[in-house]
Amino acid sequence: MNSNRKNITAYLKMNRKAIMLTALWMTIFLAVFSLSELPLGSVGYGLLLFTVLGGIYMALDFRRFVKHMAQLEMAKKYVFLTLEKIPEPENPLEEKYRELLEEVFQYKCRLESEYYGRYTEMKDYYTMWVHQVKTPMAAMRLLLQSEENPDKEELSEQLFKTEEYVGMVLQYLRMEEMGADLKIRQHPLDDIVRQAVRKYSKSFIRKRLRLNYQELGVTVITDEKWLVFVLEQLLSNAIKYTRKGEISIYMEEKSPKTLVIEDTGIGIAPEDLPRIFEKGFTGYNGRIDRKSTGIGLYLCKSILNKLNHEIRITSVVGEGTRVMLGLESAKLEVD
Repeated sequence: MNSNRKNITAYLKMNRKAIMLTALWMTIFLAVFSLSELPLGSVGYGLLLFTVLGGIYMALDFRRFVKHMAQLEMAKKYVFLTLEKIPEPENPLEEKYRELLEEVFQYKCRLESEYYGRYTEMKDYYTMWVHQVKTPMAAMRLLLQSEENPDKEELSEQLFKTEEYVGMVLQYLRMEEMGADLKIRQHPLDDIVRQAVRKYSKSFIRKRLRLNYQELGVTVITDEKWLVFVLEQLLSNAIKYTRKGEISIYMEEKSPKTLVIEDTGIGIAPEDLPRIFEKGFTGYNGRIDRKSTGIGLYLCKSILNKLNHEIRITSVVGEGTRVMLGLESAKLEVD
């Protein structure tokens, strides 16, 4: 109903000059014929014929107008991709507007091409840089393993953190083209969790943290590599901000496909919770630590969205943080 009213209003507005001229002409026509003292029947017959023919013309023209408007509405959905959906111009003015739109569209395509070229060049450079950095880091780890050094543990820990940051940069660069890299299959969740836990086993020992984890016995539909990366980030945060106590990994009782990672750490301030998934946001804890990049949780959220998983976080300052991963994957297709 609203659509019809809008179409009628738009049509009348577009043809208001023609309607006003027609009304003026009919008024002059009536005045002339009345002054000429012609029979009323002849005048009425002429007006009736004019009204009927004019009504038929306006009805057909309005129908064409509505169809044209519907085509334009449809074209709006695709105008950033193609101009093929735009209807053919019906008059010289529409033709000029179409030429203008084509110029704008071509300019947009040129800008997108230039941007993509620069982005690809930058991504290739940083990807190459990351891989090159890994070589001396691997050499440093070999040296630490072969030589006795009183600071060996501390150096190993700092090297491990550096490797983490480098890995995070690499995943960040790959995330834009993540869709082409996905391998969605059924995986035992325990295998994925153990990979993440194994990576941080020395960190648990160094900080004397207990790990409360028992076999989950759950199968999930996901991409193993990307979910492992997410769990690594979440475990890294839990270890970083837990000074003593334990980190628990278990399935939510009320939701059998929800994985929970819970720690007894310092917690997250209530005012920071709504913004923890923003890129670059470090919050109060990050400002104190001064080593937080503000990119870890942003990456986790972005990756989980593309995997059709969910993440929720609750926290109490001084008591700990609870991260819940909803791993239902009904919309994903299994390879």
